[in-house]
Parts: sequence; C-alpha cells; structure tokens
Amino acid sequence: MEDSQPPAEDIALETPPSNVFIPPSINESALLAGDSYTYFSPIPASLLPTPSSPQTPGPPCALGVDEAGRGPVLGPMVYGVFFLPLSLSDPLLRTTHHFDDSKVLTPSTRSALMETLCTPTSDLYTSCGWAVSALSARDISAGMLRPNSAGAYNLNAQAMDATVALIQGVYARGVNIQEIYVDTVGQPAVYQKKLERFFPAARITVAKKADSLYPCVSAASVCAKVTRDAALETLWKEAKGRGRGRMASAEGREGGEEGEKEEEMAWGSGYPSDARCVAWLKGNMHPIFGWGPECRFSWGTSKDMLEAAPGKGGGVKVEWPVEEDNNDTHRLTDFFVAKDQEKDVDELGTWFGTPAGLEAF
Repeated sequence: MEDSQPPAEDIALETPPSNVFIPPSINESALLAGDSYTYFSPIPASLLPTPSSPQTPGPPCALGVDEAGRGPVLGPMVYGVFFLPLSLSDPLLRTTHHFDDSKVLTPSTRSALMETLCTPTSDLYTSCGWAVSALSARDISAGMLRPNSAGAYNLNAQAMDATVALIQGVYARGVNIQEIYVDTVGQPAVYQKKLERFFPAARITVAKKADSLYPCVSAASVCAKVTRDAALETLWKEAKGRGRGRMASAEGREGGEEGEKEEEMAWGSGYPSDARCVAWLKGNMHPIFGWGPECRFSWGTSKDMLEAAPGKGGGVKVEWPVEEDNNDTHRLTDFFVAKDQEKDVDELGTWFGTPAGLEAF
C-alpha cells in the first residue's frame, strides 16, 4: 500500500488551480473510463534528420524524466519526458523560461509554462518535444492488488515500465537522445543500472532531486504536473456531474467558509494528508462500489474506509459463496439443458428449448 504524501506546507502547491490550462495530453474518454494512456507531442523538424540526409542523425539531445502524483489516493500517476538539443538546455529552459522543479513553481506559473510549450509560435514548441504516460488510479490498484499467484505489480515496477516505454517511444520517433536524466525517489544506483540495460548507447544519470538539478527534468516535471492537474479537473467535473461532489463535513472546507466556489475542486490535492480529500472520500463513498475511476483502492486510506464496520461509515461486507463442485470445466451447452434432461440429450436440438418430438404430430 502507498500513502506517501507531501508536507502540510506543500499541499497548496499540489492543489490544481481552478483555471488550470488543459494541455493536449488530456484524453478525457480514457480518464473517465479509468484507462491508462500515453501522449506524444509533435516532434519538431529541427530534432529530426534532414530530408536530404536521412541517414544522418538529428542534433544530440538531452531527455529528462519525472513524475507527478505518486502518493495521492485520487487521480492518475503521470510520468513525463522532455527532450531538446543539448546546446539549448540551459539557455532556453533556465535563462529564458525559468523552468524549475514543479513543486517550487506556483500552480499558475506551471500552467503558463505548459501553455507556452503548447503554443505553435513559441520557441519551446519549435525546439522541444515532450510526452506523458498517465497511469490511471484503477490500473495502479489492479496491479498492486493482483492475487499472489499472479504476483503483485508494485508501483516501482509500474513506474519503471512507464519510463522505459516513454523513452523507447521518443527513440522510435527518430530523436537522437544522447543523455538521459531521471528523478527518482528510490535508490538511484539500482534504477540507473536497470535503465542502462535498456539504453546502453545513452549516458544516463539518475539522481534524487534531479528536477532541481537538470533543466530537462524540471521541464518534464512541469509537463507531468500540469497534465495531472488537468486530469484531476476532468475527473472532478465528472464526479460533480454524477452528484459525487458533496463534502462530508465542514472540516474539509478551506478557511472554514460555508462551502467552496462551484468551480473549485472540493477534494483538494488528492493527498490523504489533505483534510478536503479525506472529507470528500467519506462523503462520497458508495457502500458497495466505493468510488469511481478517480480513486486508488489499493491505498491504505481508501481500504481502511471500505473495511470499517458498516455502522462506522464502512462499506457493506460481501461474502462470496464457495462452490461445492470442484469441477470448473463446463461446456457452453450445459447452461441450456434442464436438470432432468442432462443425460442422453441432443445438445443442438435443445439449444432453443425442449424438442417437441414426433408424437406431437
């Protein structure tokens, strides 16, 4: 189970703004269906081989990797990659546009940077590329709660697979990636060795706080965070439209005000340490089905609520009957034959009902 969360002072920075920019990386139908998905931005022509010399690689590029939303109980975990020519990394990202770790930037600043990146006339759009992989709350939980016989698909394994798939996707699109920088919350050396097996031709650096050290990782963190913010906004509108927007009590309302503005998300940042998130979960839990595609059922916060006694706000306990017959092999036609006709019957003849027989004529 995962319930990692930011310090209380960082909750405000983790809360999506009410006017968050909706980037093209938002796949509304996938989000509302609880599906994971991947998005790649258009690749600038300046990063690809020239038509006159297609065998000559494009300019050597740096690629950064970072994630947003590892610890929340609500919403997807989003992995982002950002790539651009090595020569532009510092002057374009640090000096001109002032990219930094997304947790240092205000929500409005992150949103403005992302909007610039998605504007065709901007220098970021014509010089850089990016991609995100949004791992849905449903798929994260399904992997973590897999039966022991199948083996749990833990969050670290899911994160590694998402990272590798994104980098492979950039290579497949013809970008000449020479250096890869990755932010990690685990052991950097172990993570780096794994990536080096996948990408032996690249120089790989895995480090904690890489989003503060390397500009391309800072930009990747902005792509991931703004995409997650917009995803939460999309999920919130769907929840509110289905009548799941109410609060459990005043404890989740900011500043103790009577209610929140209609356009603001009552569940706040989605982290368990956020009182608004806990209040929303309590007030919107279905006793049998729990919550919708926005919730990670494998998190301790949601599991504890569902497993609490019914009289104490928990869900309904469902007991599945044990089949006495150990024979799990059935033919499809078995379900169309009456009990008293199970022997010596014409399976095709009884498909549409009991045969009339010649004596009926």
